[in-house]
Amino acid sequence: MQLNNIGKKVLTVAALTALLSACASDNDMSSSDDMSNRGMEQTDSSVSGPGAVGTDRVDSSQLDDAPAAGTQEDLIATAGERVHFAFDSHELSFQAKSILRKQAAWLKQHSMVSVTIEGHADERGTREYNLALGQRRSTAVRNFLIAEGISGNRITATTYGKERLLDPGQTEAAHAKNRRAVTVVQ
Repeated sequence: MQLNNIGKKVLTVAALTALLSACASDNDMSSSDDMSNRGMEQTDSSVSGPGAVGTDRVDSSQLDDAPAAGTQEDLIATAGERVHFAFDSHELSFQAKSILRKQAAWLKQHSMVSVTIEGHADERGTREYNLALGQRRSTAVRNFLIAEGISGNRITATTYGKERLLDPGQTEAAHAKNRRAVTVVQ
């Protein structure tokens, strides 16, 4: 039993010595701020290219989570996918025109992409009236994008009226969310 305890102590001391010497030779940081970063992954910016040593360590904050170019997610991230309207109106507001200019620029960059503009209304009014209003809204967006230089062959306008509410609530805030036109990548 005595030899066993001595053997354990020798192994523990050897392991601690190896650990401390590895830490000392691997890291020559001197300030206390740098010392707190020892456990974080680091990148070696001085080493790059195929076969470079140390390039397998990547800081997770540098990972690119950007959506694929030309997708609905890319449109949303770059320009926004929807514009809103005032009650019983298909007139484009200043804010809506700003979003649509960004959409037009995005569509110019992605010349092979076609889109459908979906017109929507809140639940007030008849089904037929809201379908017509949704169509006027989608057509207003389509016409604006065409005026911005996008080919009409790439843009389809359709309506859903009050059939696809975002917010079924009965408040003005809920109604405002539903009065919209949404650009959908085909």
